[in-house]
Amino acid sequence: LARKLRRKASTLVKFVLQTCTPSGGPAEEDGVVVRPLVVIPGLEDAEGRGGPPERETWTRQMDFIMSCVGFAVGLGNVWRFPYLCYKNGGGVFLIPYMLIVFIGGIPVFFLEIALGQFMKQGGISAWNIVPLFKGLGLASMVIVFFCNTYYIMILVWGLYFLLHSFSSPLPWATCGHPWNSPNCTQDFRRACPNRSSLLPPLTNLSTQGEGLRSPVIEFWERKVLRLSGGLDELGEVSVHMVLCLVATWIFVYFCIWKGVKSTGKVVYFTALFPYVVLVVLLAHGVTLPGALDGIVYYLKPDWSKLWEAQVWIDAGTQIFFSYAIGLGALTALGSYNRFHNNCYQDTFVLALINSGTSFFAGFVVFSVLGFMAAEQGVDISKVAESGPGLAFIAYPKAVTLMPLAPLWAALFFFMLLVLGLDSQFVGVEGFITGIMDMFPPNSLAGSLRREVVVAICCITCFFIDLSMVTEGGMYVFQLFDYYSASGMTLLWQAFWECVVLAWVYGADRFMDDVARMIGYRPLPYMKWCWSYVTPLVCVGIFLFHVVNYKPLTYNSSYVYPWWGEALGWGLALSSMLCIPVTVLYKLLRCKGSLRERWQHLTAPVWGRHHLEYFAPESEAKLLPMPGPGKATLLFESVM
Repeated sequence: LARKLRRKASTLVKFVLQTCTPSGGPAEEDGVVVRPLVVIPGLEDAEGRGGPPERETWTRQMDFIMSCVGFAVGLGNVWRFPYLCYKNGGGVFLIPYMLIVFIGGIPVFFLEIALGQFMKQGGISAWNIVPLFKGLGLASMVIVFFCNTYYIMILVWGLYFLLHSFSSPLPWATCGHPWNSPNCTQDFRRACPNRSSLLPPLTNLSTQGEGLRSPVIEFWERKVLRLSGGLDELGEVSVHMVLCLVATWIFVYFCIWKGVKSTGKVVYFTALFPYVVLVVLLAHGVTLPGALDGIVYYLKPDWSKLWEAQVWIDAGTQIFFSYAIGLGALTALGSYNRFHNNCYQDTFVLALINSGTSFFAGFVVFSVLGFMAAEQGVDISKVAESGPGLAFIAYPKAVTLMPLAPLWAALFFFMLLVLGLDSQFVGVEGFITGIMDMFPPNSLAGSLRREVVVAICCITCFFIDLSMVTEGGMYVFQLFDYYSASGMTLLWQAFWECVVLAWVYGADRFMDDVARMIGYRPLPYMKWCWSYVTPLVCVGIFLFHVVNYKPLTYNSSYVYPWWGEALGWGLALSSMLCIPVTVLYKLLRCKGSLRERWQHLTAPVWGRHHLEYFAPESEAKLLPMPGPGKATLLFESVM
């Protein structure tokens, strides 16, 4: 009965839409301005009526869960969180981490998924809910494009290590190879005890008196990276790396070229297999000598750390990174949900999986690092690393000390490859969804087949990636990593998302929209976080980053030239400026007084699917009274 009533109400609303005032301006009734319902233009169904074509949805709801797990649970959970936990007081770090999860991570995570599900649009068009701030969608697309471009290089390096893992002894276990220098030594106990940085100084890379060097570092620097002297020395392109890059992009393309139907199937393997490998690695790791010392070092609480600001900043930054907030991909994934899917419940399940994976990965990593420290006779702090230093130096070195080294090396790098692949192709999927939703289906750009759009995107990223497979490619990679998707850009994005939804659209209004989807209102704490707590957290961490900003260096020795730093800031500002520039552009292009412009540009642009779910009485308040003798079809665009 309710469905029949909604259909009749929808028919009535559509009829009234066809008798709107021709000017499209607000109509007045008893002195009250009544705004017209603004409908996305240029979309018609098969019978010619205004309305979007049927949007693709997940085959099963578990496809959505697995895709979110695959995207949000990535390399940062394995190689960054355990190091931050050890560095910031062990188990004490979990206190600020869990607190910021509940006041920062979960609210924004839920906001993005619910927005996509409610609007049924990707990262850009979803912000038709407040068209004036559509720059938020553009900014997220810029960030995720940069992420898709440089993140794949980690997979390329992982694939290269994997292909070299099927030999005994492992090529990074011994010296005497063509890429080794005379200073290479397998006796690690003779190495300088005070050297704990990720890589040795670049300025001494080719000198004879640079000290003894591990074969794993030489394999990483001289074989994989073929590191040059700086950003201005890009050098030659590595043919082997280009082949690995081509293979990786081809795999990504065929994972997403058919849309969420194919992505939802592939992600079952790519999301679940890393957990199987992590369990196997932990089962093996805890049997190694020194493993218990490593785990104790990982969790040993240092209560004094709670009073250090850096600990709280690290917790906040890690959460915004690991939850994949501000990239628009979560919005795209949510847009393929059924309208009545319980995205509120999904958010807490996904948060538990994400943070639980980070915590569990710490046991895997530090059991191996404890063994490595015991074998080398050094303190764990000398071998504990994060990021590429853990994946491509510390762990490969630890593997060489184990029996059946090739087996464990192949298993680890295959896990690394799979763990990063789903984050990569879901990120590309989010970008493609955002781009394709921008254009009406009957436009030239909108008529392109999805396979063609995906191919154009992959090929464009591939040509940019060619700069990262040169001898100076690592400097280019770090430039993208440090600026384009840095903590500052993600915090800026999350702040504006909360402010716009809570204060421009209305937190209570969006809570009502969520209730229409899931059948009940979420806890009030969500509204409070969107309105006050989360924006304050974002501003605090953002200001801390700005005040403590340091020019980019590589390995604490190579300082980037001024033009390199300027290029990095260009990458950062290219996304951050999308928001204010779009607001100014729209306000200047619109006609009327400032108040009229604001009211016009903050009126939501609804899709036709909303007509079925909105209550008739609430919709009637949005419609103008038809003028006598006037009948015209009004489609108002706020692009």
